[in-house]
Amino acid sequence: MEHTTQHGAIEGKTQTKAVKYYNLVLESYNLKSFEAMRMRATFQQIYQAPDMQTFRHLLQKWYHWVSQCSLLPMVETAKMVKRHWQGILECKLSSINNGILEGLNSVIQAAKRKARGYGKKHFKTMAYLLSEKLDLHRINGFLPTCF
Repeated sequence: MEHTTQHGAIEGKTQTKAVKYYNLVLESYNLKSFEAMRMRATFQQIYQAPDMQTFRHLLQKWYHWVSQCSLLPMVETAKMVKRHWQGILECKLSSINNGILEGLNSVIQAAKRKARGYGKKHFKTMAYLLSEKLDLHRINGFLPTCF
C-alpha cells in the first residue's frame, strides 16, 4: 500500500512518478466534469441547427448519448429533456427566447397597471394593444397624436 510523505511524494516512487500519479488522479476527477461540460455545450450547439428536421435528429442523438452515460446528474437532465420534449421543439420552432418573453411580460405588467379598476376585458384589450404595437391611425384618422 502506498503512503504519502510529508512533502506529497509517494513512498517507493520518485518525485516525477508521484506527479504523474497525482495528475492521473486529477484527470480522472476532471474527466467527468469535462464530459458534462461537453454534453452541455453540445446541447447548446443543437439550437444552431438550420431546420427543424436537423434539430430534432440532433436532439434525439444527444438524448441517446446523455441518457446512456454514467453521470447520474446528466442522465437526470436527459430525462428532464424527454419530459419537456414537445416544449423544446416548439421553442426552436417559435424562436422566442427568455429575453423576448421578459420584455413582453413587462409590457403586459404595464397594461395591468393601466387597466387597474377595469374588468378583465379591458386588461386583455390593453395587453393586446400594447404588445402588438398596432398603428390605429390607419383605422381611425381622428385619433389624437399624443396619448
